[in-house]
Amino acid sequence: MLVRRFSALCAGIALFAATAAQPVYAEDWPTRPVTILAPFAAGGTVDFVARVLAPKLGAELGQSVITENHGGAGGTIATGMLARAKPDGYTLMVHHMGMTFSAALYDRLPYDTARDIMPVAYIGATPNVLVVTKKLPVQSMEDFLKLARSKPGSVTYGSGGIGSAGHLPMVVLEADTKTKMTHVPYKGSGPAINDLISGQIQAMLLTIPAVIPFLNSGMVRPIATSGKQRSPALPNVPTIAESGVANFDYAPWYGFFAPVGTPPAVVQKLYAAINKVLADPDIVAKLSKQGIEVKAMPREEFAGIVNADVAKWGKTIKALNIRAQ
Repeated sequence: MLVRRFSALCAGIALFAATAAQPVYAEDWPTRPVTILAPFAAGGTVDFVARVLAPKLGAELGQSVITENHGGAGGTIATGMLARAKPDGYTLMVHHMGMTFSAALYDRLPYDTARDIMPVAYIGATPNVLVVTKKLPVQSMEDFLKLARSKPGSVTYGSGGIGSAGHLPMVVLEADTKTKMTHVPYKGSGPAINDLISGQIQAMLLTIPAVIPFLNSGMVRPIATSGKQRSPALPNVPTIAESGVANFDYAPWYGFFAPVGTPPAVVQKLYAAINKVLADPDIVAKLSKQGIEVKAMPREEFAGIVNADVAKWGKTIKALNIRAQ
């Protein structure tokens, strides 16, 4: 009996200590630099977003915030690193909607998106823009589809790889328009853009931040954007939907993520700090100029969007029989 009482007392003390320690920990956090994992190479849209936000977030938290690029395997390398990281608030990740493709694309992943990855804060969204080489004699979406239908398979489009955020919506576009084009996968969007400019490939569906320097210089031609409404960054470019492909809507979101198990009080502190940064007019202007429309969103709503996209894109990927290589 005495042993049981002693064990119960010890358990009670341990529970009290753990409960009491959390608010103190959350209040002190962070006491050292915070790392943001970027799951793609430097220079891409995710990298751009992370690096724009990191200095302001660091100032808000009172610690340095460092961005590390860990590209490869469609973003799953960095996501796996996040899943394995200690859930203490010191390792975060900025990713886009493409992370919801992975479960259906890959036979085996070293993590489970729902079980291991926690949405922390929504950043914003941007439509992609369908661009063509200036060597292709088309000026509109109508011209583009007419050419694709007249010579099935002759129009080539590039992407950062099979199952990438620039590939899947093009497959959906082909299905919706009953066209057949030829996909040319690359190890990244950078080499693909170079080949687009030179005319080695003819089209790409790219994030606005990734392609806007080439649009401004006139090196590629915009045909249509992929969201519901026209992008404020490209107000004179029509949407794919208004160009005749009814209900086409593809505007990838961007957000912050942490490992599941991160203390709720730390997550709340992160959420508040990130949204304070996103309310900064200078940050809004920098992101908006690149076509990213910033929006405040409750964390629970963002988590619901992530879960819905895992289900939606999983179904689409399986129906189209797409597998990552």
